[in-house]
Amino acid sequence: MAKKVFPTVCPSCGGVLRVESLHCSECETTVSGEFEVHPLLRLTAEEQQFVLAFIRCSGSLKQMAADMGLSYPTVRNILDSIIDNIKKLENNEQSI
Repeated sequence: MAKKVFPTVCPSCGGVLRVESLHCSECETTVSGEFEVHPLLRLTAEEQQFVLAFIRCSGSLKQMAADMGLSYPTVRNILDSIIDNIKKLENNEQSI
């Protein structure tokens, strides 16, 4: 069975989704309201995997490049792209 991925974009219009309720399956408590989704959760699954790998490598792009079989400049460019994406997500969040 495929693992379900937390949706962050509306499948109908492409707008940003917000969380309206959270539910605990252990005690059946439900918390309702309108909650923003953190920018890190709004990254693509591929970008999130890169961030996790970055943390696992203690922020060593040299180690990541070796682990991924890519050149250091390529890994640096991927990180720069993710940083730019996070900035855009944060700016979009502030303008809402």
